[in-house]
Amino acid sequence: MVNLSVVQFTPEWGAKKQNLARIAHLLKNIRADIILLPELCTTGYSFLSTGEALHEGEDKSGETAALFSTIAIEQKTMIIAGFAEKDGDKTYNSALIASPDGSVNVYRKTHLFYKEKLCFEPGNSGFFVVDHPLIDCRVGVMVCNDWRYPEAARSLTLLGADIIACPCNLVSNVWGIAMPARALENKVFVAVANRCGTEIRTLDDGSEQSLTFNGGSVVYDFNGTPLIRAGKDEETALQVNIDPLSTRDKSFNAHNNLLNDRRPDLYLLD
Repeated sequence: MVNLSVVQFTPEWGAKKQNLARIAHLLKNIRADIILLPELCTTGYSFLSTGEALHEGEDKSGETAALFSTIAIEQKTMIIAGFAEKDGDKTYNSALIASPDGSVNVYRKTHLFYKEKLCFEPGNSGFFVVDHPLIDCRVGVMVCNDWRYPEAARSLTLLGADIIACPCNLVSNVWGIAMPARALENKVFVAVANRCGTEIRTLDDGSEQSLTFNGGSVVYDFNGTPLIRAGKDEETALQVNIDPLSTRDKSFNAHNNLLNDRRPDLYLLD
């Protein structure tokens, strides 16, 4: 069994040092095999320009990666957390995967949402799966709006993911329809770490942009059933035990197998 923790909290926009200190405090007493945090949890979400993203971004050798890697090693856990990743003169909406063996991987969000396109580069990391070094568990990562594209979760499934971890900053409710479907159609666990709270930014014309994030962080089993769920506004660390090995037989009756029964020769994929 794998103990999975999903952390829901309210980052403060543009206050990276405070957010990192808060995250370190939140994670200090969590004992889990995998810890998942929200999208852009170290900076807040409401970037307005590429300049802001570059200013707040850092590469995977920066203080954010150092903090998460240190905690991962000390607490023998895998940490998945959203951050603004700078690579030269480009910034990506990324998820850092820090493993207890000291390795660090970065997934760059493939499908940018709304004004993210004005601030971040489209992700170019592609989809991949990370093996947990201490337990038999394969973890795939997608970020927020990637859930709208079934190809994302299916790609991770074909690569062998048992769990799809999804750091999010969700402002709508329609994801509650699609996320369990991603679990069911791939026979994988899906973990969603959303944030809560409201961010208000003043735009160049003097008007305000207000975004309210709706919480509801959740872990779905491979039938799309929620195993544990946070409230809309609460700050909490959910914990649940799951069996990743139960996802590997993709049969759902004596005659049907989700992957073997696919007919890619008939699918229009472009």
